[in-house]
Amino acid sequence: MPQPTYDVVAIGNAIVDVLAHADDAFLVRHGCAKGAMTLVDANRAEALYGAMGPGAEISGGSAANTVAGLASLGGKAAFIGKVRDDQLGEVYRHDLRAAGVAFETPAASSGPATGRCFILVTPDAQRTMNTFLGAAVELNPEDVDEELISRSKVTYLEGYLWDRPEAKEAFRKAAAAAHDAGAKVAFTLSDRFCVERWRAEFLDLIQNHVNILFANESEILALYQVKTFEEALPRVRGHVEVAALTRSEKGSVVVKGKEVVKVPAEPIAKVIDTTGAGDLYAAGFLSGYVQGRPMDECGRRGAIAAAEIISHFGARPETSLQKLVAEKLKA
Repeated sequence: MPQPTYDVVAIGNAIVDVLAHADDAFLVRHGCAKGAMTLVDANRAEALYGAMGPGAEISGGSAANTVAGLASLGGKAAFIGKVRDDQLGEVYRHDLRAAGVAFETPAASSGPATGRCFILVTPDAQRTMNTFLGAAVELNPEDVDEELISRSKVTYLEGYLWDRPEAKEAFRKAAAAAHDAGAKVAFTLSDRFCVERWRAEFLDLIQNHVNILFANESEILALYQVKTFEEALPRVRGHVEVAALTRSEKGSVVVKGKEVVKVPAEPIAKVIDTTGAGDLYAAGFLSGYVQGRPMDECGRRGAIAAAEIISHFGARPETSLQKLVAEKLKA
């Protein structure tokens, strides 16, 4: 087998994040479900954009945040996602490449505009997301570059993309290509509401196609329809090789066979914005996983990367994560 070119190739929604501060009154006034990700149409997107305060525009999307984080950690990463051939699409492609991520998926020449997510960050650091998926949902099996996947150690799939039949087919095609190449498939549940919409299909995907699962506590409880985290652990152990489960300030738990590793949260002075915490945890974890590091170190890398992200505004690192992780692990 040829040596892999990439550590991770991610498949997900290509979304431009528009971040702005807001108070709870703004959320109530505009009918936003605090702390959740809500899908909106083009008209609702325009209305919210007009009502928001000054915002920062950053090329984002959950899986793209993860591979950008992986690149900051010194890893080799690629991305498969759909943008339109419009101004935001060009901005998105440039930003992702500038972060060190290969992105060659052809832009759509017709159909909806490049997607965008309006992220409202309240003073308690909670983020409320309203997402116009736009061109992102046009991803289809033809966009899956099997040769690229065959040259990657891990193919990382984003649960947010699961809504359309074409995307589901694309995911299954990607998973098959990865396994044919002897590579691993990772999957993130993304959001509790995704899990509630697609629970049966997610369980099938996880049991039959996924090696590494990422989820937070509310997502894993929803997946197995249990009331406590402790009840979920034996369920997930039987479904995947590795599960990395985050619990906010309680840290994370990594399950690999009979091995259960508890990883404390990395201490920080103040939580500024929780946007991207799970995405960067996955980046840190995978940076260790592809190097064959022990599970406790993989979890620690994830915790360090997540802590850096929540200590500032936005879902992209503001310092070299590779340097930061090296310093923290040495300490």
